[in-house]
Amino acid sequence: MRKVAIFDIDGTIFRSSLLIQIVERLIEEDIFKKTTAQEFARQKLAWLDRKGDYEAYIMAVVKVFMANIKGVSYADFNRIGEEVVAEQKDRVYRFTRELIKEYKKKGYFLLAISHSPKGVLDHFCKRLGFNKVYGLFYETGPSERFTGKVAEEAFIFNKASVLKHTVSKEWLTLKGSVGVGDTESDIPFLELVENPICFNPNAKLYAHARRNGWRVVVERKDVVYEIESSR
Repeated sequence: MRKVAIFDIDGTIFRSSLLIQIVERLIEEDIFKKTTAQEFARQKLAWLDRKGDYEAYIMAVVKVFMANIKGVSYADFNRIGEEVVAEQKDRVYRFTRELIKEYKKKGYFLLAISHSPKGVLDHFCKRLGFNKVYGLFYETGPSERFTGKVAEEAFIFNKASVLKHTVSKEWLTLKGSVGVGDTESDIPFLELVENPICFNPNAKLYAHARRNGWRVVVERKDVVYEIESSR
C-alpha cells in the first residue's frame, strides 16, 4: 500500500489562483462582459490594500465565474486554460515544489484537490507529476458549451471525503501521510493525515494549527522558515 501526499493547489503550490487568472483572461477576450470585472473589483481592491479578506475576494470571483460560464464554448475555455498554464506554470512556491519532488522520489501517491476548474488543473498538475487531480467539473451540453452546472459539487467541496475516497479506490494508506494546505477549507483533510503542513496559512488556519500543534511553514521572498506551534 502506497503512502499518500495531498496538496491544495491555489496559494499552496501556485502563487496565485488559477480561477482568478482564468476569469481575468475571459474578461480580456470579451468572452465574459467587461462589466463583470466590476462585480469583484471592490473585494479585489480591499484585499490588495489589506483592508479585506482574501476569501471574500476569491468567492466574489467564483460567483462571477458561475454566473457567466453558461454558454461559453469548451474549446475557448480549454485554449485559455492552456495559455494561462503555459505562461504561469513556473510561478510556484519553492518550498512546495521541492516537497513534491521529495515525496515523488519516495514513491508517494501524489494527490491534488482544488476548487479550481478540473480542466485547468489537469494542465497545471500534469507537469508536476501528480497521480490524481480533483477539481470542479463543469458540465457541457451536446454543443460542447458549458451548461452552468457542476458535477458532484458537494463531493469536491468536501476535501476529507475526496481523500478517503481516493485512499480506498487507489489502495493507499494514511500511515505516514502528508497534507499541505493554506486556508481553513483544507482543515478537513489536514486532520486526516499524519503530517499536516500549514503553508503560508491564513488567520483561521494558522489559529487552528497553533491549537493542534501542526507544522507551520512560511515562504517570504527567498526565505523559508517555520513558526513553532504553541502545543
